[in-house]
Formats: sequence, structure tokens, C-alpha cells
Amino acid sequence: MKIKIFETAEQLNQYAAYFVLQQINIKPNLKMGMATGRTPIGLYEELIKQHQSGVVSFKQVSMYNLDEYIGLPKEHNQSFYSFMQKNLYNSIDVKENNLHIPNGNAVNMDDEVSRYDQLLNQVGQLDLQILGIGTNGHIGFNEPDQHLIGGTHVVELTNETKQANSKDFEKVEDVPSYAITMGVRDIMRSKKILFIALGKDKAEIVKEAFQGNISTWCPGSFLQLHPNIMVLLDKEASSLLDTKEISLLEKSVIY
Repeated sequence: MKIKIFETAEQLNQYAAYFVLQQINIKPNLKMGMATGRTPIGLYEELIKQHQSGVVSFKQVSMYNLDEYIGLPKEHNQSFYSFMQKNLYNSIDVKENNLHIPNGNAVNMDDEVSRYDQLLNQVGQLDLQILGIGTNGHIGFNEPDQHLIGGTHVVELTNETKQANSKDFEKVEDVPSYAITMGVRDIMRSKKILFIALGKDKAEIVKEAFQGNISTWCPGSFLQLHPNIMVLLDKEASSLLDTKEISLLEKSVIY
């Protein structure tokens, strides 16, 4: 594990984009796991800038989203399908048949779980998984529980998650109660993980995930076991870490 700490979110997002571009340069047909939410937006903005500047093409890249709400029309402005189209896919040259997002409106969710799980199994290891973390420790929509599920599955969202995500809706009651998500196994078998956390509201869970005990009650803590993870934090998100335990500390980055 390598942890890099940045003075600003802008520096972090620039470095994150540089890291992704490195992976695409090494392997143009990169298989990427994609995250949603406020955390990766800055990274996606930087990737769009680099594409529009002619630095990178995504024509050979395939992308696999972590999760999707269940019961929210994909055209809804808060569906993860709409999120990815708005914040990345519509602005880069990725091919439509290389985009993969779970269908939260499938007639039979059991069949959709099997379909997405089989797709990921056929793909094998993703080359790079972009990842954030919820304030309760969830990764993807793998919520804290007595047990964690390895493969794709339907999950009931916790009240804490619904409350946190209600910022994107008119009221908390509008947040869907269920989602379909990649399992922890699918996340952990990625060859590389690019983890990002921003802001003081993530400081406590970052401390628990990376310097606490490994527990199903903090799914993010299993990332301590991954053999190749890059953790990018801004100063606020890293504020509770014991810096003596950090393997690599960068207070500023020139991009």
C-alpha cells in the first residue's frame, strides 16, 4: 500500500488522472472499474481535459461500474447511468459496447445479478479499480454487516448511506432503498486499486479502514489486504492518520 497526501483536492485529482493515464499508456485496452458519487468527479474532469487535449484516447478501454440503484429509471438525473454519462462517458471517445453498468431496472433482479456476475467472471481481473468509501465504510455498495458477499448482489442500503446520499435528492425518502453492487471479491481481485478520499467527513473512516482492525463492519478495511493499492487523500481526509505508519507521504505534488 502506498498513501499519498495532498494539500488540495485539485492536486490530488491531477495526480489521480496522471496515474490513470500511466495505466492506459502501459495497456491501451485497460479494463477499468468505475466509481460514482462526488469523490471521483474531479478525477473524471481531469481525464476529460486530457482527452480533449489529445493526450489520451479511451477507444480501447472497457469500463465496468461498481453499482446502480434499483428502481430508479436510468434516465433519472441521479441514476449512476446518468451520472457516468454526464460526468465522463459523453465527453470521451469510449465505445458504447465497452461500457458496462448493472441494470437497476431489470425485470428479474436475480437474472441481472447472475448476468453481471458472469460478465465479471468472464472478464477476469480488472486492471484498475477506482474506488471511494462511504462514511460507514462501504466500498461499492457493500454495506457493513456480519457477513460480506463476494459476488454481485442486491443490497439494502443502510439509513446512514441513504442519509449521506440524500444530498443528491430532494429528500431522504427519495433515495432508493436497494442497489445492485459488485461484491468484495470482485473489487479485491482487481490488479490495482486507485482509492480516493476527500474532506474532513471521511477522516474517521479513512483511519478505521487503513489503520484499524480488519472487520466486515468496515468493508473498506479489507483493502489493507490488497497487494497493489494506491491511496490518495487530501489533507483533511488524512487528518486522523498516524503518519508514522504511512509508507509514502507527499505534502505537495507538481503536475
